[in-house]
Amino acid sequence: MSTVLSTPPAAAEAAAHFAARLRFETDVSDVHADLEAGAPGVVVVDSRSGEAWRQGHLPGAVHLPTAEIATRAAELIPTGAAVVTYCWGPGCNGATRAALRFAELGYEVKEMLGGFEYWVREGFPVQIGGDRVQRPTDDLTAVRSGPLCGC
Repeated sequence: MSTVLSTPPAAAEAAAHFAARLRFETDVSDVHADLEAGAPGVVVVDSRSGEAWRQGHLPGAVHLPTAEIATRAAELIPTGAAVVTYCWGPGCNGATRAALRFAELGYEVKEMLGGFEYWVREGFPVQIGGDRVQRPTDDLTAVRSGPLCGC
């Protein structure tokens, strides 16, 4: 007997489930593409502490720690913008908490899967002070020859 099939896979429900996930989540590659293209209507929010922000952040991101979202979102996020939240990485639920705060305020919001960790591991640039730095792509997370995985 298959352990995988011990619970039958979904059929009709699968499309609704996966479509719903894509409404709530995005990935670092898609966020990178939008930031590079200057896609209108998308604001990327780093919900980490000031110390973490200074250690490095996505170029073009807005720094808004989760504890300050309720009081500062209206001044930093344009009306009608879709918010993409990120925090450290998949072992951290800070981006989820930040996304919840934005949703409670009525913003359209998505969480960036992988967070800052996977942004760096996929070889995308990081802003540290006035400098942009870039680490080599981790071939366990992305194709070394470029940012596109083909998925």
